[in-house]
Amino acid sequence: MKEKTITNQILKYLKSEPECFAFKEHGGIYGVSGIPDIICCYKGKFMAFEVKTTQGRLSKLQEITIKRINESGGMAFKVTSLQEVKDVLKGVMPEK
Repeated sequence: MKEKTITNQILKYLKSEPECFAFKEHGGIYGVSGIPDIICCYKGKFMAFEVKTTQGRLSKLQEITIKRINESGGMAFKVTSLQEVKDVLKGVMPEK
């Protein structure tokens, strides 16, 4: 499966979730290098997801950015599927 397909699946799911605001970071000349693909606020928590295929690897800059987000109190993850995102969200806000 292509990264774009995985990203679209994740965005569609996040946008259907209550209390979730999510968007795709498009990068380019006006963007910030290393920023994860998907930025979201889920139930008041800042989250970011770098989407890769199962064979995909993070660049050094992506690793540093994810580390800095986590050290700043946000949550950033490398994910390879919609299920991984669902697992992350469940861990952040477990069902009562």
